[in-house]
Amino acid sequence: MRAPRQAAAFFVRADTIAAITPLAAGNVNHTWLVLLKDGSRRVLQRLNPAVFPDPGLVMDNLHLVSSHLRRRLEDLHITGLEVLRVLRAENGADRLPDADGGIWRMVDHIDAGGTRRTVDNRAQATAIGRTLGCFHLLLADLDPSLLGTPLPGFHVTPAYLAAYDRAVARTAAATDEERFCAACIASHRSLATALHRDGSGLRRQVIHGDPKVANFLFAPGCDRVVSLIDLDTVAPGLLLHDLGDCLRSCCNRQGEDPDDPDRTRFDADLFSAVLAGYAQVAGNLPGAADRALLPTAVQVITFELGLRFFTDHLQGNRYFAVDRPGHNLHRALVQFHLLRSLGEQRRDLDRRCRELLH
Repeated sequence: MRAPRQAAAFFVRADTIAAITPLAAGNVNHTWLVLLKDGSRRVLQRLNPAVFPDPGLVMDNLHLVSSHLRRRLEDLHITGLEVLRVLRAENGADRLPDADGGIWRMVDHIDAGGTRRTVDNRAQATAIGRTLGCFHLLLADLDPSLLGTPLPGFHVTPAYLAAYDRAVARTAAATDEERFCAACIASHRSLATALHRDGSGLRRQVIHGDPKVANFLFAPGCDRVVSLIDLDTVAPGLLLHDLGDCLRSCCNRQGEDPDDPDRTRFDADLFSAVLAGYAQVAGNLPGAADRALLPTAVQVITFELGLRFFTDHLQGNRYFAVDRPGHNLHRALVQFHLLRSLGEQRRDLDRRCRELLH
């Protein structure tokens, strides 16, 4: 694999680079902040070929979606939202291949925004809901067939459950924490098919694929969202996959990796705030079937992510990057405690959903 400085020098002249430092530690790709001597900043990323089997397809999707978003923002005179731009080298190339099949790319750095790991108040939750609604609305007229599938099998929950069954048959749960995860999976297996029944009438369009809290950029010192980033997972999919994942992430005040997973709870007030913001912008997109299954979708995505973390733990951490022993097990525990909290509040969430999306 190339060194980050060598890769960065493909996109910008080596003598203009002042420093390169690791940026956010993602679960999949590696990211660096490139500071240039003129004070400007760029973001260097290496797409993981073990996760994205066709990195070139990811780049093609990114160009298509980002150009469509910019055009629609201009057509509708929407201001205050920025779309990441892919930068090109002097020879016009937008990607640098690596020997193992991965690719490097460079994108602009949105200086007006910063990431958060958790949602702290209703204003932030409402802003996230509005931004996701705007994203869906702007992409509603983009033909999904024009995009490839960057992650084959992504959000196919029955396949994740089958992979877990194979893994647990080879490596049985041995600790109390592992047994807790296994018991939670056993009692929620029906969720695997909840969004995969034929003729369900659920809305399909181009979606983000990973609208977690950390992918929304907030303006410094305020609760305004300025961008939705990390478009590597954009693809045709269910609107409920995005809404479910956004709500799963935003309504967990403890975050994805708290010290004590047992304290993880789903915050119903943040649920209402996200939905209220979404309804202001794109309330007409979810149909009757979507509205009826929305709380179920949050449970499905929470179950799915816990399932994936736990399976990866049993398989020796092959997929998600970890920084300590037992990290994926810890992540799985967070999701399964969140799932338990969702179940305890299901009637209330159904009521809130009916009131906010009608």
